[in-house]
Amino acid sequence: MRVAYAPYDSLECLLLWKIMNNPQVICMGEMLFDRLSNELGQPLEQVKLWTDYPGGAPANTACGLVKLGIPTAFMGCIGEDTPGDQLVELLTKTGVNITGVQRHSSAPTRIVYVVRDEGGDRSFAGFGDRDTREFADTYLQAEQLPENLFKTAEYLVLGTLELAYPESQQAILKAIQLAKNYQVKIFIDINWRPVFWENPDQAIELILNIVQNADFLKLTNEEAELLFNTIEPEAIAQQLQIQGVFITAGEQGCAYYLAGNSGRIPAFSVNVADTTGAGDGFTAGILDQFCTLGLESINYAKIAEEIVRFASAVGALTTTKPGAIAAQPTLTEVETFLKPYL
Repeated sequence: MRVAYAPYDSLECLLLWKIMNNPQVICMGEMLFDRLSNELGQPLEQVKLWTDYPGGAPANTACGLVKLGIPTAFMGCIGEDTPGDQLVELLTKTGVNITGVQRHSSAPTRIVYVVRDEGGDRSFAGFGDRDTREFADTYLQAEQLPENLFKTAEYLVLGTLELAYPESQQAILKAIQLAKNYQVKIFIDINWRPVFWENPDQAIELILNIVQNADFLKLTNEEAELLFNTIEPEAIAQQLQIQGVFITAGEQGCAYYLAGNSGRIPAFSVNVADTTGAGDGFTAGILDQFCTLGLESINYAKIAEEIVRFASAVGALTTTKPGAIAAQPTLTEVETFLKPYL
């Protein structure tokens, strides 16, 4: 069921909140603040001006889905601190179901430093003076996952960053088992970020084991090469025996394989302000179309192509403003943007 996105202080959003108690999609993993450099082209050590933006790939996707009109829940652990309060407030105002949000009493909400090159492309530059294992998201508890959310969900969206820590890794494994129990399709976004891992070599083996559970997989060209030694979606889909693979390549567009249909969608030309969250917007666009059109629609080549084009438009629009969540488009904005391309 698609619902109209509206600000939280409206009567429409009260209805939206009720609908969100029966989410079609669950997004699980980290929610954090991206501390984004205001000085393009400057290395971390020389940046003096920063702006904090809410982020974290699973949370970005959850908010993106709600803005497109798809009832969605977020599951993750956030600190009991001011940044954590701000993130929970944002999820609530956006209309995301927060039943699965856990709060840690002492571990802080994660802040990631992000520098940008002259073109706005970002790179992660660490966690300031903290170790990656110190943050609240690493303490996500498997036994506290709300099983009832899986009873209505159609899709579970997982990243791989929380696999880096023992407790959150167990929570991911529990969620996969619940998804299988309730016949929820699993969508995995690789989201490779070596800075989150103490042992990147161990990470690759663990990620390859986890993706065996996927029904759909999204990854970048670089991630595809790293994990599968190919950038051909069909080859990866056949290797894993899964329904769909999406390989995104920024300005080069997206290659895809969906239920026997394959192709490439060129990137849209937009004025890029910040690429943070573009891939998460793409994921939200794909899942929006799956929920709206029904999964059987991917069997038709033309519809499969339109699904990926829609998702590419969502990702492109997300780059036109700073920050991952604030820039996300509504359904009306996406449809208006796509009209010249129909």
